[in-house]
Amino acid sequence: MSSVDIILSPIKSEMAEFEVRFKDSMQSDVSLLEKINHYIIKRKGKQVRPMFVFLCAKMLGENADKTYDAAILIELLHTATLVHDDVVDDANERRGSFSVNAIWKNKIAVLVGDFMLSKILLLSLEKENTELLKIIAKSVKDMSEGELLQIEKARLLDITEEVYYDVIKKKTASLISSCCEIGAASVNSNIEMRNKMKAFGEKVGLAFQIKDDVFDYGVNANIGKPTGTDIRERKLTLPIIYVLNNSNKEIRKELINIIKNHNESKSHIKRAVDIVVNNGGIEYANKQMNKFAEKALNLLSDIPESEYKTALTELVNYTINREK
Repeated sequence: MSSVDIILSPIKSEMAEFEVRFKDSMQSDVSLLEKINHYIIKRKGKQVRPMFVFLCAKMLGENADKTYDAAILIELLHTATLVHDDVVDDANERRGSFSVNAIWKNKIAVLVGDFMLSKILLLSLEKENTELLKIIAKSVKDMSEGELLQIEKARLLDITEEVYYDVIKKKTASLISSCCEIGAASVNSNIEMRNKMKAFGEKVGLAFQIKDDVFDYGVNANIGKPTGTDIRERKLTLPIIYVLNNSNKEIRKELINIIKNHNESKSHIKRAVDIVVNNGGIEYANKQMNKFAEKALNLLSDIPESEYKTALTELVNYTINREK
């Protein structure tokens, strides 16, 4: 049985019901919006975030309508941020297909993302799920701050390892943290357990983003050639930060020069990737990623064993061992 099968096995029926409800939540009388929503749903990803919601909820209690509502709110937010991110990044592809903005242009893509955010508000108010809405709203605030902090530091090329963790905690980990907290909240877990699941999700999210940053160096066989996207966008991720802080003056100078002045040159980007790989940047990043994953799993140690806890543990391992 594959990792994905182990993860999905105890929540297969919940995920099937979720897909129906999520599709219903995106319905609109505007034909253009229906067409775009259909395009988005057809190209959905692995839906890792709803998995976190259902597994955390089932591990701590029994799913109810509130858990489905929580998963829908999370997926609406995740989808909205992907659509908006593609506009911000001027990206033409998403999961191997054309992005919404590539087909329908930026203005329409922004409005589609806004529609999804409005659905979060409406669905929360209609169901009187203000407690869940509060968790979602905090996540939106954190993600926005994380993106802006990263842009600010990219301009200044001024980022320490501590600041890097702050950026990814807000930008990426906040959403996975919200998945786990909202899953616990949906089954009326006490505040102590909710905070524990929030912390669990945050540490998983940190590991998740470090894994993504390592992918940019093409060190995995299934990724192929390095993309160098982070270097091109002047993003100082953990592999680069480590090398800048732990290499001699000549290497630091060369790396900064490439990022500042040659970040559009393929040959220079390749040189930067080689420097980072050959000077322990990837090895260090993987070490830190595994530490965060271990800390996350330690938070589950006093929770009774169940098929849901087993699947959640497998989901954490999948997060750090995935190949794309």
